[in-house]
Amino acid sequence: MTTFPIATFDLREGGRIGVCPLPGRVGGLEADLKSIVAWQPAVVLSMTEWGEMKAIGSDVLGARLQDHGIDWVHFPIHDFGGPLGADREAWPGLAVRLHGLLDTGHGVLFHCRAGQGRAGMMALRVMVERGADPDAALVGLRRKRPGAVETREQFTWAAEGRSS
Repeated sequence: MTTFPIATFDLREGGRIGVCPLPGRVGGLEADLKSIVAWQPAVVLSMTEWGEMKAIGSDVLGARLQDHGIDWVHFPIHDFGGPLGADREAWPGLAVRLHGLLDTGHGVLFHCRAGQGRAGMMALRVMVERGADPDAALVGLRRKRPGAVETREQFTWAAEGRSS
């Protein structure tokens, strides 16, 4: 049996961030869901597009998480890309919510299909918004989640959090 990989980053200011692949992609949705529930996130953010989720039967993920009392946010981003248009505009409001959860010691879990590019970008953005140096935070992120933040576009968007 394959263990569902969740790279965990305990934040100095409190709370923790997790980065993982699309639940259902590693050990089946129910097995992966058990690992997520055990990790105890307050919220799971899905950066996968609907078609990616549906292709492996993970289109029920949001409902299954909510069955376990875990909030779910679908924030789809095209593979290898960053937030565009309305998503860029929606981020500040979502970020306030995430930082509030982290400030009170909760966990925030990000996933995309492979658990690298989009999920890594979002984790890096939150770390940068919390005061981390983008380059140093990326090194730490990749130490635990090799391949995190796959494109220049993703790094640039995450690093913009420094001015937020």
